[in-house]
Amino acid sequence: MLNAVVSWPNAPVTKRLVLNALQSLDPPPAIVASPSDGCSLLWSTYDDLDHELVHSRRDTVLSSSYTFRKALIRKHFLSRCLHAYLTKHPDSILKDAAPKTFEIEISFVDELEEMFLDELWELGKELEDGGKWWMLKPGMADRGNGIRMFNSRAALEKIFEDFEEADSDDDSRQSEEEEDSTAVVTSQLRHFVIQEYLSNPLLFDPGEVPIDGSPKADKLHGHKFHLRAYCVASDALKVYLFHEILALFSAVPYTQPIVKEDEDGDPLPVDLAPHLTNTSLQTDRGEEGVRLFKELLSCQVLSKPYSMSKSQLGAEDMQAIMDQMVGILGETFKAALLNPIHFQPLPNAFELFGIDFLVTDSPISLPRFQVKLLEINAEPAIELTGPRLSWILQDLFTAIAKVCVEPFFNPNTVEAEWSVGENRHGLIKCLDEEVRGKA
Repeated sequence: MLNAVVSWPNAPVTKRLVLNALQSLDPPPAIVASPSDGCSLLWSTYDDLDHELVHSRRDTVLSSSYTFRKALIRKHFLSRCLHAYLTKHPDSILKDAAPKTFEIEISFVDELEEMFLDELWELGKELEDGGKWWMLKPGMADRGNGIRMFNSRAALEKIFEDFEEADSDDDSRQSEEEEDSTAVVTSQLRHFVIQEYLSNPLLFDPGEVPIDGSPKADKLHGHKFHLRAYCVASDALKVYLFHEILALFSAVPYTQPIVKEDEDGDPLPVDLAPHLTNTSLQTDRGEEGVRLFKELLSCQVLSKPYSMSKSQLGAEDMQAIMDQMVGILGETFKAALLNPIHFQPLPNAFELFGIDFLVTDSPISLPRFQVKLLEINAEPAIELTGPRLSWILQDLFTAIAKVCVEPFFNPNTVEAEWSVGENRHGLIKCLDEEVRGKA
């Protein structure tokens, strides 16, 4: 009989979803504290998985995570991964699918001087030319921590000076963190990426889709948002996109970033409220900024960089966006496969990832709405979806059990040929590569 080890000590919502999904199997597995000598499913947080057991018993043990996947989930590794792939495949969809990115490793602000003569030389030229904004992101932080915006060399130096000052002693660090919950310690988070700020985001007003009995907004204001998609990788290697996509909105209406200086002429931090859409930074808003992407159908497009004429998001626009996400995910995982040190898919593993996309509005482009990959997250914070839309999570985990778990232990349930782009059980196949067979 199949037994399952389910361990999510710090994620009770995920644990409940896993247990409910396992009940959909026929017969449901026995929930045990540790794997037995028979067939075992380990559906647990990464740190609680017995990775050695997973590698040694590939025929009988199924794991809910790959052991090596830094090429995807670390921002600086992902940047290298995409760059290396585009060097070999310059015509890939990925060439326009991510913001221009620079990678740095830094502990102290005085290291920047030398960097601008070497790895940041091109960025230095961009900053001299002006006109663009950039975002600094810690390579290994999540939930919006450490994100800053700048458009000059002086502003970037000031950001690292502030980080360094916050790290000068325990008392000042505690005070700084009380003021700014997104502060980071550069001596501990040394890897950063610098991404070009996408200044033409697609804008909607979430108030046009009221929730909890709220009235529809009388006057609409464009809010920035990003799409949170759930991606499931299975075996070695199939990749799926869950068809229910979330739209996560900023707390305040969008405005273009502007330069502000203090009385000494030093650059002041940019107000991130109109620009950051991470729900982890908006816990006080509840579900106010969360919508299903499909709920935005027919909503008024409020980003009009070239035309003031009214337009709405149509079904064809929505499908074009979905198609781009499918293509980008497929190519991104193909890129990761070329980095076998930091991504090693296993025939007896599957994993859920949270993918963040931004959609830009470029009326002179075809398609008009362009999808950009921002980052890939392991063990995504699904609890931030909120109770209103919790049903999509149950559907997601049930689909994982049906598509990834059941066929491993019961080969008779393997379905007929499933082509890329086809939707089954709410999962759209993005990639089907034969990397290695089951040992």
